[in-house]
Amino acid sequence: MIKQENRVPLYIQLKETLRTEITANRLKAGDKIPTEVELSDKYNISRVTVRKAITELVEEGYLVKKQGKGTFVQTQKIDRKILHLKSFTASCEAHGLKVTSKVIKKEIIDADTNQKERLMLEADDQLIHIQRVRFADDLPLMLENNFYSFKRYKFLLEENLDGSLYELLQEKYNINLNNAGETSLEIARASEKEAPLLDVTVGEPLFYLETVVSDDDIPVYLGKQYIIGERYKFSF
Repeated sequence: MIKQENRVPLYIQLKETLRTEITANRLKAGDKIPTEVELSDKYNISRVTVRKAITELVEEGYLVKKQGKGTFVQTQKIDRKILHLKSFTASCEAHGLKVTSKVIKKEIIDADTNQKERLMLEADDQLIHIQRVRFADDLPLMLENNFYSFKRYKFLLEENLDGSLYELLQEKYNINLNNAGETSLEIARASEKEAPLLDVTVGEPLFYLETVVSDDDIPVYLGKQYIIGERYKFSF
């Protein structure tokens, strides 16, 4: 309850009201909060006051603004050790998040010179390209592009790829993904291709992670992943 006669500034009262709603889980991660106009009308305060409260909650990490969409309760960031090989599924489950996947592409394509060298492909080999959107608690988090040797991994074309590929390869085929080399991490912007798949606006900051993952010294796949920056963090 916001009281006009209270000596505590109105923006702080609103800020604490919203923060309590978030910490008490009445406003859940990913929920859209009312607009400035709606909050102004509800609490009979100015939009300037509302804006100041929201700005501070954004700065403190409780809220996030999405251009053209509104202001949302910030979701938990998934922490991943960049030097420690760990699957997306395992990283999410370690944070208590439910993981699901949607297969977008499962296709055979030609490999370029760089891909042939990095995956140690034979001259007449091709690539299997598997593209999936990975979800954490039903919210899109990663656009995953994995490239495999067709000769060595053509069995993947017959598999259900909705679950963890790490677990599938390790448990069913005894392929141990134990070495991540040639790893690079950059900041990218969501293009017109990635944005609708990740449900973000064009230009949204993304992590771009590229790596070759091997079974000992034998390359298994080349991964090119686009990860929503506001929900993920890398540490060393």
